Amino acid sequence: MNNQNVIDVREVINAEKISGLQKLVVFFCCAIIAIDGFDVVVMGLSAPQIIQEWGVSATDMGPVLSAALFGLAIGALTAGPLSDRFGRKWVLIISVFFFGLMTLVTAFAQDVTQLVIFRFLTGLGLGAAAPNAATLAAEYAPVRRRAFFVTIAYAGFSLGAAGGGFISAWMIPEFGWRSVFVLGGILPLVLLPFMILKMPESLSFLVAKKGNPKTIRSIVNRMIPNTATEKHTYTVGPIASKQKSALGIVMSKEYRLGTYMLWLSYFTALFLIYLCSSWLPTIIKMNDFTISQAAIVTSIFQIGGPIGSLFFGWAMDKFKPHAVLISGMLVGAAATYALGQFGHNLVLLSICAWILGFCFNGGSVGMSALATNYYPTEARATGASWMNGIGRFGAILSAFAGGYMITQGYSLQTMFTLLMIPALLAGLAIFIKGAKAKEVSVPSPVTAQTQTEV
Repeated sequence: MNNQNVIDVREVINAEKISGLQKLVVFFCCAIIAIDGFDVVVMGLSAPQIIQEWGVSATDMGPVLSAALFGLAIGALTAGPLSDRFGRKWVLIISVFFFGLMTLVTAFAQDVTQLVIFRFLTGLGLGAAAPNAATLAAEYAPVRRRAFFVTIAYAGFSLGAAGGGFISAWMIPEFGWRSVFVLGGILPLVLLPFMILKMPESLSFLVAKKGNPKTIRSIVNRMIPNTATEKHTYTVGPIASKQKSALGIVMSKEYRLGTYMLWLSYFTALFLIYLCSSWLPTIIKMNDFTISQAAIVTSIFQIGGPIGSLFFGWAMDKFKPHAVLISGMLVGAAATYALGQFGHNLVLLSICAWILGFCFNGGSVGMSALATNYYPTEARATGASWMNGIGRFGAILSAFAGGYMITQGYSLQTMFTLLMIPALLAGLAIFIKGAKAKEVSVPSPVTAQTQTEV
């Protein structure tokens, strides 16, 4: 075979100039994950009004908050292998349609049982969408900017959550809690046709799976015009294993320790993040603040996330990624403790909440970047999705833990002193992975000149 007629798509993706198509992919992934963040926070912010309107307790709301998380876990565990088998694009499209529809249906719930059912179904779609969006972003990222691309995509979660907080602070008192679910259902359905028409399938996936050459050629030429012709064939480097399934690769001896440490770090990080996202409004309101003030503090917590995500993405591409994440977890643990000391000072409460969001919302995104860079193409969606799915069980546990601590009358100081434990465990798991787990080598970026000579 004439090597001049072979295009290594890694070189196209790693070209010096980032193409408009790569930027468009990141935009779509960020938008999908932003809607996920919006959905998570509005349930927590709606909880106080639902409790008051329906005459239920915080403990009764525990299953409602955890139902979506069960769906998220199952959706992530299922969709990763499906995405590695059938492709990222259509798994994302189906997921976005499903969670948009179910969020809209949630607005018409009449009791706690219906809320539990609708939130579980919504979670299935959300769980399938977010990790696959991060995988698609990673597969269109140049190696030198991969962590940054993934963190930009995942910054959407905190942007959506922060926007959901501010919107809810206005909409819930003005129009009732159902209004935010109507909005949350309409947004993904509006995004859907643009995804169908404009969002490409993963180029690396298409080549690894020997996809339609015409589709591959079209995507390559959208990235760098006039590069590919009908005479070209395509490669994406060595295939990890033709014998093993995607899950088999993730759990193989080569990747197993790193996989377990990623699961532990993400589990403990999401436990902390979701407890704050779901219960912080109720906790703050119990400390003699209004629901609007509680929504603002929660939004400030979420605002720290996108800033932290961009910082961690930049820092992980520049410095040792594990060291960057460990440092963030330690600072986040200190902020967790400090948050419990300032329960009646709105300004200091907000500052601590912002630092906590910066370190853990941002750091959890860094963990996703770590995962997408750890696994090969054939198992990348499965590796990222299973980490996401296992982590969601930490989020599920947080719904019950938060409700229990509130019902038992734990003070703010006691709650956040206890929450230092998962914060420190997250840092310890990242340390072990960095010290013991084998990192996957990645190809060096190529220059635009080298690429055009292929």
